[in-house]
Amino acid sequence: MENQQQNNTVADNPDHQKLVEQYLDLVPTETSIDAADAVALQDEIRSLLIEKNAVIIAHYYTDPLIQALAEETGGVVSDSLDMARFGNSHAADTLVVAGVKFMGETAKILTPNKRVLMPTLEATCSLDVGCPADEFARFCDQHPDRTVVVYANTSAAVKARADWVVTSSIALQVVDHLDALGEKILWAPDKYLGGYVQKNTGADMLMWDGSCIVHEEFKAKGILDLKKVYPEAAVLVHPESPESVVDIADIVGSTSQLIAAAQKLPHRQMIVATDQGIFYKMQQAVPDKQLLIAPTGGSGANCRSCANCPWMGMNSLQNLRDCLKQGSNEIEVNADIGAQAFTSLERMMNFKV
Repeated sequence: MENQQQNNTVADNPDHQKLVEQYLDLVPTETSIDAADAVALQDEIRSLLIEKNAVIIAHYYTDPLIQALAEETGGVVSDSLDMARFGNSHAADTLVVAGVKFMGETAKILTPNKRVLMPTLEATCSLDVGCPADEFARFCDQHPDRTVVVYANTSAAVKARADWVVTSSIALQVVDHLDALGEKILWAPDKYLGGYVQKNTGADMLMWDGSCIVHEEFKAKGILDLKKVYPEAAVLVHPESPESVVDIADIVGSTSQLIAAAQKLPHRQMIVATDQGIFYKMQQAVPDKQLLIAPTGGSGANCRSCANCPWMGMNSLQNLRDCLKQGSNEIEVNADIGAQAFTSLERMMNFKV
């Protein structure tokens, strides 16, 4: 059956953009920590992890100090898909999810019998904020003939409305699979990732208008200018980036896929268009290579992220220690919503690439 290409994006919604800006205003000013305090906090957290039978599940975009501690204590540093898989299979009674709130919700939905804590409940995501569950449900109701596929960067309530949840590491394969079955897709919330998937699969996709404030800042012109200085560098791009940036990439992929690519490529220099937090693990993987952050809107006056997610940056050793010590910031998900979201998440977990 011939694919019918459709790439209709929902019209820009300034109310969603305003919501994101309001959340950004709540992000606290970054505070530094000296080496002695960091060591003391790390030691205290190690003891608390043993006492509470807990494990740290950290995303690549969090503070390198948190990533290092997660690895040292038997936890994991990974992308959102492997974070979910790790928490689902680990024997710990308590999961400490260092990332953003949708990651904690996912852990709770998949392991409702476990206690899920987060260093802060204020850490969110512009994709999540820009896709309110009630508005999204109305959008779905307007298109009942479409299979609903949502990115993992969404609330539990949005996942509950979906048929499938995907991460950037399996989005192409899932949509290609559904397209082969003749299904039309309603996609949310990232329009750039959706556009990349649609372009590469030819699937009939109707898209929500959302974007990541980190990846949207990357500029093709800035990358091409940097390539003039480092002409032999490979360009590694996360597919949440604008199409103009994706088009000049040597490799497009999820965080884990970009790290794997850095290892396989022969290039000695890499221009990386994703959150700078990835450099901790990527540099471990390629200690002999030079990593260069792709230019963002930070060269002007309008940078909202400068290649660092402000919400990921809200995770710190201090609030990680506090949530363990006090049992605070526990994630709770409504049972009915959790049960509905479990179905779409289980499809993600069981999908074979």
